[in-house]
Order: sequence, then C-alpha cells, then structure tokens
Amino acid sequence: MSKFVIGIDVGGTNIKLGVVNKRGQVIARSSLITGSFVHNRNKLINALVEAITGLMAQTRLKKSQISGIGIGLPGLIDPVNGVVKFLPNIPHWREVPLKRILERRLAIPTFLENDVNLITLAEWHFGAGRGVRDLVCITLGTGVGGGLIFNNNLYRGVSYVAGEIGHMPLNEAGHNCPCGGFGCLERYVGNKEIIKEAARVLGIKNITIPQIRKLAREGNKKALALWKKVAEHIGNGLVGVINLLNPSLVVIGGGVFTHNHRFLAGTIRTIVRRRCMSVQGKIVKIVKAQLGDDAGIIGARVLIHNA
Repeated sequence: MSKFVIGIDVGGTNIKLGVVNKRGQVIARSSLITGSFVHNRNKLINALVEAITGLMAQTRLKKSQISGIGIGLPGLIDPVNGVVKFLPNIPHWREVPLKRILERRLAIPTFLENDVNLITLAEWHFGAGRGVRDLVCITLGTGVGGGLIFNNNLYRGVSYVAGEIGHMPLNEAGHNCPCGGFGCLERYVGNKEIIKEAARVLGIKNITIPQIRKLAREGNKKALALWKKVAEHIGNGLVGVINLLNPSLVVIGGGVFTHNHRFLAGTIRTIVRRRCMSVQGKIVKIVKAQLGDDAGIIGARVLIHNA
C-alpha cells in the first residue's frame, strides 16, 4: 500500500482536507468554506480538484505515492457505487456520481463514505477505540450521528444508513423531526434544540452554547439543570443502543460533547448503569473521542486501507 492518502471531510460550514500518513498523522492540510459553493455543484467539485492538487504540490507527492482519496459527506451515500444520493444541508447534491467524476479528473482511486462512519473508523483504529472489536461511536453537534463497528468491521446496513442514532425516538409523542418522525433524540440534544431550550429557561435571547457553558461553570442552577437534562436524554438514548447491540465501548465526540464533557459525562454514565440490562451495562465503557476535528480526515486512511 502507498504511504499516503488524502482525506476530505465535507461539512455544512467548512470542508477540511488533509494528507494522512500510515500512522494516521495529518502532515498537510487545507480548507474551503462550504457556503462559497453551496449553490453550484460544479464549482464545488472544481474547488475540490484544485485543493487536492494543491496539497499534492505542497507535499511534493506524486500520484503513485497516494493510495486514494477518501471523502466523508454529511448525508446518504452509496459507498459501493461511489454515488452521493442526498445531502440534506447542501443543495443540488442528489444522485451525484462523485467517485467517477473525481477519478476521471485526477486518476486517483476515490472512495466515498458517510462522514460519521469515517469518524468512527478513525476512533476505532487510531483513537479511543483502538484494540476494540465492537463499538458504537456517537457525534453530538448540530445533529446526532452514529457509527457502528461489529467484529472489526464497519456496519452500514442494507441501505448504507445504519447508525442513525439521532433518529431513534425517545418517546411516542415528542417534537416533530425533519426526518418525518417525532420524538427523535436529535430533537432534544442537537445544538439548536439546546439553544432554544436555554433561551426559554434562562430568558436570554440569542444565547450561544459557549454562553450556556460559561453560566454552568459559574454555578448557574438553571444552566446546570439544562445540561443535566441534555445528558439524561443522551443516556436514555444510549440505553436502547447498548441493550440492543451489546458493545464493549461507546465513544462520544462532536462539539456539543467535547466542549461540555464535564456537564454531561457523569450523568450519561449514571443513566446507563441505572437503566441498562445488567449484563450489557456492566461491560460497556463510555469514553470521550480522542481525535477531535481531524477524525474525519484520518478516517479516510482506515477506509482506504480496508477497501
């Protein structure tokens, strides 16, 4: 296998690119602002090609030294055929044969995957899940994503959409969700929902997540109670996942969890211990993700290595 891969993490705000070596280290990087291309698909593809060739020039890498390009995208992906089926937060991306387009233009093998699956692969191989055969990875941010490793393999499901933990219903009569369901976990712990609830209970318009965190650090009882409620929702969602799948490890990442870990982790673990079936609850460990914002890029290395 060649020494390097190029990883690309397409987000609703930014697109991060990096050259990753065989140890999972990002040795060069660049980024694009998604909004600059959000209404022009071809413009975005052209920008990706330019950014990739720019990274190769920066690192003086030849095509023969690159095993492939791995791209994580926030939506429904067909990884077998290399087609972007649908990106809910980036318009005009339906049934796009991105693998074929990039391979024709760059002559480098290209692989597509859901963005949270790449994070899951990275944490399993290089991060918090090293040495674990079965794990669940959850990301908490604008939404709630999930990835599954079973018996040392990424589990995608028959339609490649397994892991939608954010759309597991917490109750039978909750908030309506854009997915078409209601009572979904994401409608209680996504950052927009946290901000909306904080504005209501704290009486502060246009409040931000960092402001809620600051109030909690200062001992504000309403802010602390808000984070506790968020943690309880997450914990209750995890109980169902753990009882069903019996993983040995749950890795939690994403901005909401990473930056507010001190207010969430203890309550989540308490809920899991209290409500899980005894066998599953005793064995599972719940840990914070280790790789941060680079996880999606690093996951491309694992994806291509396992292809």
